[in-house]
Amino acid sequence: NPYAGLVSHLRASWLSRKTWPREYRMAQLEALVHFLDEKKQEILEATAADMGKPPFEVELSELLLCKNELHETLNNLSQWMKDKQVDRPLATRLDSAFIRKEPYGVVLIMAPWNYPIYLILGPLIGAIAAGNCVIIKPSEIAKNTERLVAEALPHYLDKDCFAVVTGGVQETTRLLENKFDYIFYTGSSSVGRIVMTAAAKHLTPVTLELGGKNPCYVSDTCDVVNVARRVVWGRFFNAGQTCIAPDYLLCTLEMQEKLLPALQEAITEFYGPNPQESPDFGRIVGDKQFRRVRALLCSGRVAIGGQTDEAERYIAPTVLVEVQPSDPIMQEEIFGPILPIIIVANMDEAIDFINSHERPLAIYVFSSDDKVVNQVLERTSSGGFCGNDTLMHVTLTSLPFGGIGNSGLGMYHGKFSFDTFSHCRGCLKRGMGRETLNAPRYPPYSQKKFGIVQATSKVARKDDCTLL
Repeated sequence: NPYAGLVSHLRASWLSRKTWPREYRMAQLEALVHFLDEKKQEILEATAADMGKPPFEVELSELLLCKNELHETLNNLSQWMKDKQVDRPLATRLDSAFIRKEPYGVVLIMAPWNYPIYLILGPLIGAIAAGNCVIIKPSEIAKNTERLVAEALPHYLDKDCFAVVTGGVQETTRLLENKFDYIFYTGSSSVGRIVMTAAAKHLTPVTLELGGKNPCYVSDTCDVVNVARRVVWGRFFNAGQTCIAPDYLLCTLEMQEKLLPALQEAITEFYGPNPQESPDFGRIVGDKQFRRVRALLCSGRVAIGGQTDEAERYIAPTVLVEVQPSDPIMQEEIFGPILPIIIVANMDEAIDFINSHERPLAIYVFSSDDKVVNQVLERTSSGGFCGNDTLMHVTLTSLPFGGIGNSGLGMYHGKFSFDTFSHCRGCLKRGMGRETLNAPRYPPYSQKKFGIVQATSKVARKDDCTLL
């Protein structure tokens, strides 16, 4: 296997415990801060070349979010690494019982192309903080960013403990043949199943950050203008190539009639009368992806937008109406700047529609009535939830981010990243003396001995009392 030597080299580094000291982890995290600062212009240029990503969107979704994760981790790592003392029953009251957070070992991080810096560094920060060695596999689809990461990042990190591997499907397949101690994958559900199958051969734990069709319910009681602005921003940010973007709207026919002019107004306000000329609207990442998204325009009827330019890989911000649940656009994650609207009679029908499909990565709901927002929250299930806005929940390092069911497995961000890449080792340390206290558990057994063991070892219910 072409990667066996690299994996072995990193495993040897990990076994030497080089990555374990807090000072080492902090130094590597500081190096990532320098990478972001010193390579900022190159990152802006690479992401613009790959998908026409506006500098503002790169600054926000790639650089700022990475910096927030780094600062959160650097501020708290000492506390996160401390052993956590746990409660003990009477039998072990004189002993030390604690949870120790230890690194898994050699970790593989496989990143996607849509946020090619943040979705590499986000999990990498957690893996480094937890003390692991890491192999990073950027997406080959975002070619310019892949090249930048492969060439520049190794100059900032310890080459004995961190490496970048490039390539396509063939190389990734060979890479997955190796035994890793943890695999973190972000991408599609179909590839997620392949990754999980490969991991199962080595009993390797995984985190799968996948996608799905994120519903957005708009109730009849809301500020239509504000809803339109927030939905347009969330749907068309990064030209719709966002795993947590609202994938489709659910609303009544009456609300659709109010929303359409408001959506058109917001699109014009954000991107001008011709979004193709706007410096703030991105492009589809590749020709294959462009053709897939363009084919989805045949669903329903175009109410807003619909223009395409294959030479530029441009698809206008588009809203579709008269869409049926059986239409092609409702059978897969759109991952492009198209927003279909599905008509429902009321909130209950919207909730039933959501619950009849795979659990999504995010659910959005807009309503001036907090009871409606809470009803959707309480009666549905999803990786994350955001009321009266889109995307913003992902910006909080204090919230876990991850999917459920078809939209993923596991979570990260902030301390949750550190916990994901840490093995919780349960530890009990006892003294060599006081052997008479252990005598009741030894043979020959008796009911009297069991009564003593039970009384000193059991976890009692609150307000329970024990008679010795």
